Amino acid sequence: MREHGHVPQVGAQDLELRNSPVVQEVNEDMDAVTLDVSERSVCYFNAKAYPHGAFVCSGSELLRCERGLWFSEGGCDPDNP
Repeated sequence: MREHGHVPQVGAQDLELRNSPVVQEVNEDMDAVTLDVSERSVCYFNAKAYPHGAFVCSGSELLRCERGLWFSEGGCDPDNP
């Protein structure tokens, strides 16, 4: 895993709570999603706000907050980055 200091383990998203979208791949629909969230400076994961640039581990997936969207950054397993 990349060095990001302590990265909180947040588990899976609870669909009944407020969550920002998780982006797996950039595609043609990305522009529409980005326009909708581009003014936001935080991402939500299970109703908790995380600032732009924050990292969390959702299970084994490392996520990075960027302007209201979570981007997949690889794995959270330090033995298998």
